[in-house]
Formats: sequence, structure tokens, C-alpha cells
Amino acid sequence: MEHANPMLTGNSNPHRFITIGEIMLRLTPPNYEKIRMASSFEASYGGSEANIALALANLGIDSTFFTVVPDNSLGKSAVRMLRSNDVHCTPVILSTPEQTPTHRLGTYYLEAGYGIRASKVIYDRKNSAITEYDFSSYDFDALLDGFTWLHLSGITPALGNNCREMILQCLRKAKEKGITTSFDGNFRSTLWTWEDSRDFCTECLPYVDVLFGIEPYHLWRDEADHSRGDVKDGIPFQPSYEQQDEIFQVFAERYPNLKCIARHVRYAHSGSENSLKAYMWYEGHTFESKLFTFNILDRVGGGDAFASGLIYAMMNHYKPMDMANFAVASSALKHTIRGDANITDDAAAIRNLMNMNYDIKR
Repeated sequence: MEHANPMLTGNSNPHRFITIGEIMLRLTPPNYEKIRMASSFEASYGGSEANIALALANLGIDSTFFTVVPDNSLGKSAVRMLRSNDVHCTPVILSTPEQTPTHRLGTYYLEAGYGIRASKVIYDRKNSAITEYDFSSYDFDALLDGFTWLHLSGITPALGNNCREMILQCLRKAKEKGITTSFDGNFRSTLWTWEDSRDFCTECLPYVDVLFGIEPYHLWRDEADHSRGDVKDGIPFQPSYEQQDEIFQVFAERYPNLKCIARHVRYAHSGSENSLKAYMWYEGHTFESKLFTFNILDRVGGGDAFASGLIYAMMNHYKPMDMANFAVASSALKHTIRGDANITDDAAAIRNLMNMNYDIKR
């Protein structure tokens, strides 16, 4: 049965989305300057899970973000930015120095690449508020009540043991409540080891419905599988359709709870020009998207824009190929927007980019 697009009819989407993670202050030298040359920095806020909440809220999805930030001007400014983009922040915890002794907001510095020069990121997030907060008595059952979709990533559990336990508890609660769960491995070598990431994220997989990113550091447990990995010599492997289909099928057999698996593949022509396409497994079939080539204004958050695009397309019952193409178009468009998140507030702009007609429902 066909359904009208809620973004065009004004009808509200029935989904209520929530995501959990750290939001950080981002400091960027202007005009593609190197950090050591900079005499000023542009301030903004971002983080993987927050980026997805921002993107979905701008597309009209009821989106909520849960985090812990210090009860000071920086923490309140981050929350204010989220609220200004229609993200619900009611459950956000403003922590006191007694609750989180170092009482700080995580920060990262971005040195934007240009041409043949790659981008560079320096993290300053150790002992941030979310890593020091004691979640042991927090009521996650109440937090998730009434939501239809929960999104998590492999970044938050890398921040500390308290965050790992929180993520697992939320996944288990979501499964009990029948909430759709999506998970993005998002490996960060500066936060934990390949082995720790793989082992923890593998523990999460039985609770996941929609999986983003299938790098084997967190998905293959046995040594025999590692030789077929998705990363070679530290460089992301760009698989053929047949190679990707084989990996998807193995995952689908190993984790029958998975309803969708998706990843985007990047081809970096320079620091200023990239191409993207996606592979997606859905309803027993592997789909390959169009290839999008574009110039880059700001690369950060491209993967989050891909994830938010696919989540939006799934929520609105797009056809499988259109789901993959919408997700890649969302990511491509994000690369033209400064800041961490795709704040495009009109789904039609993304659909136009993928050269689609309005009738994209399954």
C-alpha cells in the first residue's frame, strides 16, 4: 500500500527516535589554516550520535538526544544548539562537579584538509562529563519508554567502562521493548584497540536490527575470518559487489536478527574531491547505489549523514534501491555544509540530488 510522504503532506511521522552519545566542542582554524598557524578558531558542536539526531530533526523526525554535559556555559551552549535544531534534550543531564569531578565538555580540533593535504583531528575528550558519570542507578527503562527507534555507535563505549555498560543496557532494554535498534561500529583507534572494539561490538550484535559499517574489527571473532577482512594495511578496502555480497550473506546467516546492513565506500581523489557509493543488504538481497562525485567543503560527519539518510528512508518506507541512493545523496550533500551534521531541512533537496521522482515508496 502506498503512503503519502509526511514531509509533503504535513502528517507527522509515527517514529520517535532517540540516540545516546557524547557531544563535543569543535574548534577549527578558519580558511583551511593549519592548527600551528591559527590565531583564531571557529567554534561549533558535534559528535556522531548528535549529528544523526540533528539530521533527522531537520527532516521532520521526532528526535531526542541523551548525553551528559557539564552544568556550565559550554554544556548549556551545546544543548542550546541542539534545541535550536528541534532536537529534544529533556533527558540531557547537566552534571555538577560532585557528579563528574573534572567537569568538562569533550573537545576536538579539526584541521580541514585541502587539495592533496588531508584533514587532521586532535581529540581532547579524556575525563569528559559523560565518561565520569555513574549510570549504575539510572533508569534506562524510563529513558527509552515511548520511543520506536534507538541509535548507538561504537564511539561511546570506547570512552570508558561506564559507557560500555550503559550501551549494552540500552540495547537490552530496547530489545525487551520492541524498539528498532541501529548501530554504527565507528572504530576510533585513538580511543581503544582494534581487538577491544571488535570484541565489544560483537557482543552488541545480537541486539541490533540495522547495522552500519561492517569493518571486521568488531564483527569477526575467529581468526579464520580476519584474513578476509575489510581493512588491509590500515587502508579501507574497496570491495567489489561480489565481495561485499559474500560478506553481507555471512553476517546475515550469523546474526538472523539483522534486518538491514549498510556501508558506504569512499574513493578519495584528493582532500577536496571524493566519490561515494553504498552497498546495502536488505530482505535477502544486496543493493549497490549510484556513485556520487563531489567537492568537499567539510568532510566531518559524512558517515553520520549516510546513517541518518538511511534511517530516514527506512522510516518512510522507501524502496530498497532508493534507500541506498538517498543515504549516499545525504552524505554527499553533507560534504557541502560546514559543521558536523547534515542540517538539510528539506528531503526533496536530497531526492533531487539522486534524480528521483516523488513516487519513491515501496
